[in-house]
Amino acid sequence: MLAPSAFERNLIGAGFVASPAGQQRDLMQPSASVLERVKALMTSAPVDWREMRRGHTAAETWVMRFEDGRSAFVKHATDEQTATWLKSERSVYEFVQKDFLPELIGWDGEEFPILMLEDLSGARTVPPWQEDDVRRVFELLERLEQTKLPEIFRSLTDYPEPFNGWQEIAKDPLAFLKSGFATPGWLEAALPVLVEAETAADLKGDSLVHTDFRSDNIFFHRDRTLLIDWNWACKGNPSFDLVSWLPTLHTEGGPPPWEFTLDEPNLIAMQAGYLAHRVSKPPADLNDSIRRMQQKQLRSALPWAAKALGLPSPDPT
Repeated sequence: MLAPSAFERNLIGAGFVASPAGQQRDLMQPSASVLERVKALMTSAPVDWREMRRGHTAAETWVMRFEDGRSAFVKHATDEQTATWLKSERSVYEFVQKDFLPELIGWDGEEFPILMLEDLSGARTVPPWQEDDVRRVFELLERLEQTKLPEIFRSLTDYPEPFNGWQEIAKDPLAFLKSGFATPGWLEAALPVLVEAETAADLKGDSLVHTDFRSDNIFFHRDRTLLIDWNWACKGNPSFDLVSWLPTLHTEGGPPPWEFTLDEPNLIAMQAGYLAHRVSKPPADLNDSIRRMQQKQLRSALPWAAKALGLPSPDPT
């Protein structure tokens, strides 16, 4: 098997990729049929591969090296859900064709599709953030805003998961209060304002919106700043990605989000409500690593929402 690159050692340390050392029995090997399909797409046989356990997808993923010296990142759908995700992701790669996406190398659209993309093993990931990285990400966000999608793409207003966190919390405020992010008095006074703002949030637009814009989907490769995992992409208000990203940046050592100028108080409240509702759910309903990540984000997003709406500090317990 291929030894992990420096890039992958960083991912292993961050928990995004399982270390191959001592864990070979747990590693998923591509089936003979998958290898044959990949060979047909590349017109070259795979000679080595390394499983990539990254994110929270059930799809099988590998970095493969081929007889002709090339390499590629390979995603294989394992069920109907991951098949749908790969089809959605492929549609973005085919339509957008910008250098902030990895190059689309191959596609096999059988019942359980295979998507082959540019190998980014030599790219740099964050955190840690280096000087000039934040500027590059802002430039990337501007390019997404300038990329317009046609009507055939799903709108952010029709996103599969509704952005109604504060409305849900209003039905059961105790679950949120148990999380310790705010006092009962603060929530009672702030909740009507938060619900009104969330309801008024403008999601409409025709810009390309990633909808999962955070550091583990960002890669720096030479002079390119790239985004991966496009299966939830929509067209809509481009500020959505910025509002989603800034609390994450803060948790990773960046400045607090309220230091940036952004006139989107309703979107900010909506994002805080999404996180607040997520961390209010029972532990069994949410992956532990996702819960910890969203708790960190909420510690930034909730005071940001309060400041944006002119509310007092949430005064966490």
